Amino acid sequence: MSAPLIRMTGVTKGFPGVVALDDVDLELAPGERLALVGENGAGKSTLMKLLSGIHAPDAGTIEIDGAPVVISGPAHAKELGISIIHQELGLVGDLTVAENIVLGREPRRGPLLSARATIDVATELLDRLGMVLDPRALVRDLTVGKQQMVEIAKALSVDARVLVLDEPTAALNEAEVQALFSLIDRFVTPTTGVIYISHRMDELPVVADRISVLRDGRNAGERDARTTPMREIVSLMVGREIAVDVRPAPAEVGDVVLEVQGLSSRHPLHEVSFTLRAGEILGFAGLMGAGRTELARAIVGADPITAGTVLVRGRPHRISSPAVAARLGIGYLSEDRKRYGALLEQTVADNIALSSLERFTRGGLVRGRAIERVATDLVARLRIRTPGVRQLVRNLSGGNQQKVIVAKWIHRDCDILIFDEPTRGIDVGAKDEIYRLLEELAAAGKAVVVISSELPEVLRLSHRIAVMAEGRIAAVLDNSEATQETIMEHATRFHETAVTGA
Repeated sequence: MSAPLIRMTGVTKGFPGVVALDDVDLELAPGERLALVGENGAGKSTLMKLLSGIHAPDAGTIEIDGAPVVISGPAHAKELGISIIHQELGLVGDLTVAENIVLGREPRRGPLLSARATIDVATELLDRLGMVLDPRALVRDLTVGKQQMVEIAKALSVDARVLVLDEPTAALNEAEVQALFSLIDRFVTPTTGVIYISHRMDELPVVADRISVLRDGRNAGERDARTTPMREIVSLMVGREIAVDVRPAPAEVGDVVLEVQGLSSRHPLHEVSFTLRAGEILGFAGLMGAGRTELARAIVGADPITAGTVLVRGRPHRISSPAVAARLGIGYLSEDRKRYGALLEQTVADNIALSSLERFTRGGLVRGRAIERVATDLVARLRIRTPGVRQLVRNLSGGNQQKVIVAKWIHRDCDILIFDEPTRGIDVGAKDEIYRLLEELAAAGKAVVVISSELPEVLRLSHRIAVMAEGRIAAVLDNSEATQETIMEHATRFHETAVTGA
């Protein structure tokens, strides 16, 4: 029997105030697809950073093909045949697809870089991987899904034997997900293997052979991906049962607090109208590019509108920025937490206070102790995993960063809350906590908009569901009549009409 491609034994890693990994074992066999799952903060990303040479273990051993190795850095890891696609992409937006793929290994003719050879190398690789990408396109002009494909092509350009994918489908549409799965199938051979990290439980039986579960930095168990019920995997991850296939209880709704009338923008909104009442959760579903995020940004003044009216509590307002929206009692959580949601180089406490800093200011001075008291309470309430409220947000896992942003808007106490992909990158246990939190907010009389690409999430949370297609609202469904199938029928209606001419 051949030696494992990767064997990690007794691996331990600590950081100031926290033990990230405690005596963890992991094996990847040749030809295997291994899913690595766990809650945010369970240690998955830290384990992969040890494998990629970003961090060194405090204890334990790493073997490749049965031989012990000390991985001195990311370049050494690549030499050993290990390529890792991190959740946060590392591309250069102002370079082309081809230039990103060969970055650091640019082909030359004599002392000069060869643009022609760069295009040729990238084109050959993209063709071999079955990726439909223009090698001359600037990366910043691509969708997030296509940027993900560029990152994968870049990783595979160095003849990797082990490919690690960290939340690769978080920003992909269904077609891009299927393309990724096909790519994984082509990559895995009797001498290669894949480690696949994902919070999407429904993907695991499709993409993995075996599932390894981490909980609180320790091994929690291993299961066969094809035969094990996902409820059992979730229980291993969180240490408790998580309710599935739940629908919201009927809402006790109040007055209309937000009304949008005929809202349009240069792209892609066309005369969008809807109402939102106190005490309800209104979900927005649709395919990628349908206009859901653009609608949220237009409502809060982040993007300009060309026509239409936004009424808050019955009065029309010209909302010129998210700050103006916040003063009107509208809180907005962006889908891009890194860019718009959090100050990564600031502390948990400072981020939570950010949306309501005036409450902590007296005589021009900021009351730091008051901020810390409020932050400590919200950290406990949302179960944010952090050594303390003075921890920098960049040191938290992605899911805990998301919870810090949610805490910011909870403290602002807005009456209208718009959450765009509130659980993107968050594990199932943390999702359940966020769901309960949103339900509590609605029960307390808040009006909540939830935009989500996950149809089970929309059905789990929403009292009513607005389905968008090509910048319009195609239907508004009561939860009792909505199914994944009916939502998709409405989501694709405009596209099908345009194609068939019906």
